[in-house]
Amino acid sequence: MTLYTGVRLNNSTELLVDIEEAGGAALSEGFGLAGNTDLDIVRNPLLSKAPYLARGMIHKVFALSKDKVENQRSFLSLFDELPRRRLEIRFGKFSLPDFCDQNSVGSDTHLQFINWSVDNNGAFDYAADTRGYTVGLVADYEDRNWGFRFAEALMPKVANGIDLVWRPWQVHAENWEYELRHGVIPKKAGVVRLLGYTNYANMGIYRDQIAKAEQEHVAPDITNHPWHITRKYGFGINLEQNLMRYVTVYGRWGWDNGKTESFAYTEIDSTFNQGLGFSGALWHRKQDRAGIAVVTNGIKKDHQVYLADGGLGFLLGDGGLRYGRENIFESYYTIHFWRGIYIAPGVQHINDPGYDRDRGPVVVPTLRAHVEF
Repeated sequence: MTLYTGVRLNNSTELLVDIEEAGGAALSEGFGLAGNTDLDIVRNPLLSKAPYLARGMIHKVFALSKDKVENQRSFLSLFDELPRRRLEIRFGKFSLPDFCDQNSVGSDTHLQFINWSVDNNGAFDYAADTRGYTVGLVADYEDRNWGFRFAEALMPKVANGIDLVWRPWQVHAENWEYELRHGVIPKKAGVVRLLGYTNYANMGIYRDQIAKAEQEHVAPDITNHPWHITRKYGFGINLEQNLMRYVTVYGRWGWDNGKTESFAYTEIDSTFNQGLGFSGALWHRKQDRAGIAVVTNGIKKDHQVYLADGGLGFLLGDGGLRYGRENIFESYYTIHFWRGIYIAPGVQHINDPGYDRDRGPVVVPTLRAHVEF
């Protein structure tokens, strides 16, 4: 459950605070898949089930033009309208995918897809604690047909850890995204987003740990190193294009250097994802929606050898690996039942789960209920 709250202090400043409560355990406790079947899982079931602060931020808007555009109020903004050309500054606790790698077809687990690598760019190892949140600053410049945003954020102490390192001069993450709101099909809406990121944290290097393990005749351990700061970087492309009034196609491509430890999101070094989103207005149920998507995920050679030699990541590893790309199909249908109640059956089909040809294929049926008010 999430309680979204906020207050507008004036016409350009607001304070937003969200309190969450999450419990339960994931399918297989969240292990064994890079593209896990449910983005909303609690990855560490040992975490307290008590309510916690998910988001708490100050949002300031600097007007750079006099003309206004309508703004759809949401948990990220309470303003009814915003300057067409503006600079938005946010400071506090948030989730980076709130602002980067967004997509109108595949970003919302409440009403759309739910697989990790379908709703997000799997190779975007974005700064986050176990629950997916960080602390930092986001600067977002918006103009009529384009925008550019930059985020500086804190990294966790250990891979998938709940504690952040409060030394931004040493451990930090930079994220950049350019957004062009222009379709590739004439007279049809579309968006192109280009993403880049760099992480600096206490991350192990696969090749170093493999060599060390060979000398000691043990399985490699990516965490078996003294405190040191290494760098990880990656890129992404996010596209969406209207094909007709109620049908949108989208795609994501992602890549990271793959030499350093998968640290914050999931164990994916390369990904390609594409799908279709349908509005129920097409069949006269305007609040329904449906979608189909396929994604193929991979890891780099050093990462493959590490797992094959018996190494463990924070999600993957069972003593060996016969490598193959992890390929996933997902479909869903979200039914608007009554007022703020939605029911969504779906199914996922996974080939070579966890990049292991000796496993799967696996079929995972899903059923989701979402209530909002």
